[in-house]
Amino acid sequence: MALDLKEINVRIEKDPCGFVQECEENYERMILASAKKIAGRIDKSRVVLLSGPSGSGKTTTALKLEKALENLGVGTIPVSLDDYFRTVDFKTAPKDEKGNIDYESPECLDLPLLDRHIKEIIDGGEVYVPKFDFKSQSRSDITTPLRLSKNEIVIFEGIHALNDKITSAAGEHGIKLYISARENIMKDGKVFYKGTWTRLTRRLVRDNLFRGADANFTLPIWENIRRGEKMYISPFRDRADIIINSTHGYEINVLKKHLKAAVTSVPTGIPRYDEICELLENVNGFSDLSDDFVPKDSLLREFIGGGSFKY
Repeated sequence: MALDLKEINVRIEKDPCGFVQECEENYERMILASAKKIAGRIDKSRVVLLSGPSGSGKTTTALKLEKALENLGVGTIPVSLDDYFRTVDFKTAPKDEKGNIDYESPECLDLPLLDRHIKEIIDGGEVYVPKFDFKSQSRSDITTPLRLSKNEIVIFEGIHALNDKITSAAGEHGIKLYISARENIMKDGKVFYKGTWTRLTRRLVRDNLFRGADANFTLPIWENIRRGEKMYISPFRDRADIIINSTHGYEINVLKKHLKAAVTSVPTGIPRYDEICELLENVNGFSDLSDDFVPKDSLLREFIGGGSFKY
């Protein structure tokens, strides 16, 4: 069910602590329910494939899921699909419609190696997980051995985790989990703040605070990110065994000030220019809420910092 702007602001103004706690508890219930479902199938399924689009909160969700599973007696080994990237080579890399390297394509991954590793893990074998060096855009010489012990599962996390080319390796032994900020925020019965805007807001704030990238970098590439989502992520989301909605009802109230600091102007001529200008106008409709209200273990700390998890 969509959230209502007026109700959000009323709750923020009257009882911010109570509203924040309610939102956090809703999210934690989804995490716990997911952990129980995974733990209940450990005899048949020891591979979890966790996917979601940019800004969905995959990393925090994976960390919280690991903690919840450990509380249920299930050990976890996280693996980032990013480490299966092939060394970048323009000649062999997948291309987009303009002839540029399509970094959003699953073909950037070493799919044969990943396929073999997933099958060997399921069969009880040991694999050596690669390490990708983003600075050099190449595969490192470093590898990490991985073999599942009793009551252990592996969580493969990445935007392409639900792609058929990956899930086919796990077959019935894999549990597919999809996470995204799915809620639209309504005003007077109309969509006021889209779920995709929430993810873009998170991305802009995080890029600015922690990745040394201002809006002039993030906004021009957002169209290509969305293109990749529509082509390579969204077609597989309905096949997920578990869906987690990471929207926190109070988050735009917190992110508002960070967004305005990150985006001082919108680069002219970029795709979705008018839509982004509308986003920046509509964010003013949210009442302000201090970061101090955000719990240290909240998913929002992935984007604003100051949290208890290490990323």
